[in-house]
Amino acid sequence: MLKKRIIPCLDIRDGRTVKGINFENIIDAGDPIELAKRYVIEGADELVFLDITATLEKRKTLTELVTRIAAEINIPFTVGGGINSIQDAKEIIEAGADKISINSAAVLDPHLISEIAKNYGNQCVVVAIDTKFVDGEWMVFRNGGKIATNQKAVEWAKTAAELGAGEILLTSMNNDGTKDGFACDITKQISEAVSIPVIASGGAGTMQHFADVFQQTKATGALAASVFHFGEIAIPDLKQFLDTQNIPVRL
Repeated sequence: MLKKRIIPCLDIRDGRTVKGINFENIIDAGDPIELAKRYVIEGADELVFLDITATLEKRKTLTELVTRIAAEINIPFTVGGGINSIQDAKEIIEAGADKISINSAAVLDPHLISEIAKNYGNQCVVVAIDTKFVDGEWMVFRNGGKIATNQKAVEWAKTAAELGAGEILLTSMNNDGTKDGFACDITKQISEAVSIPVIASGGAGTMQHFADVFQQTKATGALAASVFHFGEIAIPDLKQFLDTQNIPVRL
């Protein structure tokens, strides 16, 4: 059986790891290189790095930081933030990323998904979806959750998969940073609507929350940030707990 993945996320701003609640109230969470090294030792299955305020002038700094982190880790490494073209993707992959995460750029130009997939393979393309429950519908937001779109999350996930995405990284803005648990309802809908892996993100606060999302949905991975960064949940302890719940993990 395919093992479920535990994935820490480094949200980067100005070269530091940061964390917020509902995409607001950002606080410092430490040095990204030190955190990355720690997560490899602790047994994380993958690492995600998102430059949450990426702008073109920061691209060089971001690439250098990606290179430095990639040199320190030996687990799959996904990088996102400000990747708007095949050239941006090329630079990040050459810097050491295994996968490219695109969000706003994919919403604005869906063919970018196909272009990256064609050049680097479907397994290289992660489409990140930031979704918020609005008027009874899970809707897609872009630009770090600041701009609403008219896309429904499930339909956009299906489109992304059809265009060549190898994976969906699904973040519930309603749950993000709340530590009240993952949004199992939309995660279930999307993980059943597409045939590609779905990573659940937003809301992890306890080990049971990870068990819930794996038991109630078809998510193949669960991503979290602050509970790992601040030592509230240790990855080895989490994996042992999931193993006791008969959830397959790499111990």
